[in-house]
Amino acid sequence: MTVKKTLAAITMTLAMPLAALASEGADRLTRMLEPLQTFEARFEQQILDASGERLQEAHGQMWLARPGKFRWEVEAPYQQEVISDGEEVMLHDPDLEQATIQALDHRVTHTPALLLSGSASDLVDSYDVTRQQQGSAETFTLLPKSADTLFEELKMTFRGELLTTLQMTDSTGQRTAIEFRDATMNQAIDDSRFVFEIPEGTDVIRDTH
Repeated sequence: MTVKKTLAAITMTLAMPLAALASEGADRLTRMLEPLQTFEARFEQQILDASGERLQEAHGQMWLARPGKFRWEVEAPYQQEVISDGEEVMLHDPDLEQATIQALDHRVTHTPALLLSGSASDLVDSYDVTRQQQGSAETFTLLPKSADTLFEELKMTFRGELLTTLQMTDSTGQRTAIEFRDATMNQAIDDSRFVFEIPEGTDVIRDTH
């Protein structure tokens, strides 16, 4: 629903039942996410405390392909990569020469990559969704229905058909904000992007929990 600074628009918004707003947001978000099969982008990530002070920032490149495949490469201020082949996920830390491999947790409530690479219907089933539009930007606010999540609130902003921003807030008020740049959607991504390539000499830990 377009947000306009007019009394009529404000009145209409306030008059709409909350359930109707949530249904509208969920339906629209599903329509935005369902066509997404692959996504590739540069990203910039900031972690802010509850007062807005910057605690950490990083940038890198990410790729994902449905269902459940993704590669998240942090380039600076340190190197790290998280790769999923759809069955298992690996966290590789080159500085520590360590790689941890575990079964992929398909719950869509845990990582930014899973939020996008998972099922759109599962996502909207797991959250109460509301939508706000300002100009060409559409922002969806997602509140988890279950307590078993890593964050209290998630915001997803699209411009046109492309996702541009993810913002997650945890129970302490700490926020993780991720901006995507030079994004492309539904372009072919070679499956080799999602294959684990573990350098010789790396300590491999298999987490069976």
